[in-house]
Amino acid sequence: MVYIGADHRGFHLKELIKHWLDDLGYEYEDLGAHELDANDDYTQYAKLVAERISINPEDRGIVICGSGVGVDITANRFPGVRAGLAIDADQIHSARNDDDINVLALAADEIPEDEAKHILETFLETEFSKEEKYLRRIEDMDEEIE
Repeated sequence: MVYIGADHRGFHLKELIKHWLDDLGYEYEDLGAHELDANDDYTQYAKLVAERISINPEDRGIVICGSGVGVDITANRFPGVRAGLAIDADQIHSARNDDDINVLALAADEIPEDEAKHILETFLETEFSKEEKYLRRIEDMDEEIE
């Protein structure tokens, strides 16, 4: 399952992503925004997606705001969530392969639509390598900081 959430600045890109997910055959749930509201806050949608991924980290999440930074920070506050802010598809390939990110953060104001589609496909199609060094690093990330 893929969960998607976006504020008003990411609304248009979210709607495009839903069409792309349909075309690619992925099951998804749109957690909002369900209408364009210039006064909404990215945090509410990033939290909804992150809650779902925290419950089942094997699912995937996509969070979108203008810069991508706010949704990335918000999502990463939830246990089991490993969100990565996309720069390009090569970087997201590494983020999936090496760091097993399960939430993709997108900057609607910065990423062209064709690149966003390529990033999305890379995020969904790239498997985690499960190499020992990457498993060790993820385990280290998950340790509580005292």
